[in-house]
Amino acid sequence: MANLKCNIAGIESINPFWLASAPPTDKYTNVVRAFEAGWGGVVWKTLGEDPPVINVASRYGVHKNNNRSIVGINNIELISDRPLQTNLDEIRQVRKEWPDRVIIGSMMAVIEERAWKELAIKIADAGVQGIELNLGCPHGMCERGMGSAIGQVPEMVEKVTRWVKDVVDIPVFTKLTPNITNILWSAEAAMKGGADAVALINTVNSIVSVDLDKMAPNPIVDGKGTHGGYCGTAVKPIALNMVAEIARNSDTKDLKISAIGGIENWRDAAEFIALGAVGLQVCTAAMLYGFRIVDDMIQGLSNWMDDKGYQSIEDFRGMAVPNTVDWNELNMNFDTKAVIDQDSCIECGRCHIACEDTSHQAIEFSVNDDGKRIFRVINDECVGCDYVQ
Repeated sequence: MANLKCNIAGIESINPFWLASAPPTDKYTNVVRAFEAGWGGVVWKTLGEDPPVINVASRYGVHKNNNRSIVGINNIELISDRPLQTNLDEIRQVRKEWPDRVIIGSMMAVIEERAWKELAIKIADAGVQGIELNLGCPHGMCERGMGSAIGQVPEMVEKVTRWVKDVVDIPVFTKLTPNITNILWSAEAAMKGGADAVALINTVNSIVSVDLDKMAPNPIVDGKGTHGGYCGTAVKPIALNMVAEIARNSDTKDLKISAIGGIENWRDAAEFIALGAVGLQVCTAAMLYGFRIVDDMIQGLSNWMDDKGYQSIEDFRGMAVPNTVDWNELNMNFDTKAVIDQDSCIECGRCHIACEDTSHQAIEFSVNDDGKRIFRVINDECVGCDYVQ
């Protein structure tokens, strides 16, 4: 069986699967349940200064596909609404009971050096193995000058990272917001500030849906709605791209990455690792399917690694990075042709509709003597999308 142990920023973990900072990691009972299920670590739900925030009752909206399966969740959840000391006491208790598991303390504060340093010291003293700086929350907290209000300003990312690094002697993860033009700006800033690793992506700013009866965005709070943070499998492509951008950039390629965003199964995990991630954080999948989903992730990743002959995660980590290039580096002369299997064709015409190259169709059809339509690829016009194989 493949070895799934990993080391990120000097922190040893029995496997790369951690629960991300969110409701599933908000208290002792949840974290213990997660460790009993097999998770290698958790990032405790973001802590702030007292008095704690107040979370509203309606916090979640969902985005479903045509099969009514959930592809994304929008949340307007704020940071921990429990007293700071209560959280710190529970962190100490879990660390004592589960010494082989990882607890990262997530934190957020106003843009004041004193606030960040004092809170970081308190969390570090509770025994966490690392601290994650939540600079990405796109709702609620950013309106208070926190979260993405800091994460979208590279100078502030660097400054906050340095503030915390100055007062703690444990690894610091800077959590980056995807709600920015170029993820490299904040990644480079975190590195300049001394971050031991970056965690990304945080949730994507969004309105998930509108209730057409009540005429307000979901979730509805006393007749009104607001923008929130979008997460789940739908954001995976965004997360993969941003992880790859950091991993292939010459200035940030050695920065350790804790990847977040739409990880639901072992294949998702393997893809992020192939693009350079060391660790993986999961939230939405655990909320939708339960903590035991980690069993499938662990077994699936291990089986795949065995089939490929990979003994450890480091054997394939980053292997896809050299093959991830800018568009103008692609071979524009590369040519491949699609083939229509006439025996399998049900004459739906979708290949004809889909095969559009702005100025012409690369599919044509004729009618044979039996009245059956025959679809044919026009080879000199085919761009090789493989849609009709």
